[in-house]
Amino acid sequence: MTEIESKHGIVSRQPFELFMTFTDLRNFVNMLPEDKKSMVTADYDTLTANYNGMSIGVKIHARNPYSSIEFVDYGAPFAFHIVLYFDPVSYDPAKTDFHIKLEAELNFMLKMMLGGKLKDVLDKIVDGLVDVSNGKMPEGFDPSQYGM
Repeated sequence: MTEIESKHGIVSRQPFELFMTFTDLRNFVNMLPEDKKSMVTADYDTLTANYNGMSIGVKIHARNPYSSIEFVDYGAPFAFHIVLYFDPVSYDPAKTDFHIKLEAELNFMLKMMLGGKLKDVLDKIVDGLVDVSNGKMPEGFDPSQYGM
């Protein structure tokens, strides 16, 4: 079992705000650029993405109100478990200490291909959420697509 934990990031939102955003997987599809939406389908509990002929799905395994959300594989080519953590920041109740933990059963080939990249991906997700919460839009993001 491969275990990877992202770095921690301080997000300028309260834990319940982040929890409520991540608890409904349809929100992820709404945040995608228009040209990517056709590659992803979601309902309240599940999300499936198709990329380069490969389908990877996740489903919510557990919702622990305002502190964490657990995901498991759902039609993915390997077993995994992801937990998003929303910890309160003691010095500022308007902020959240956000981090991600991933456990995956990767065979040797997948471990060689993905092993080092997975931590980078998790860290980029944390960085992106921190940036967006501070008003910095991701590179290539066009707010006019969303009526902003």
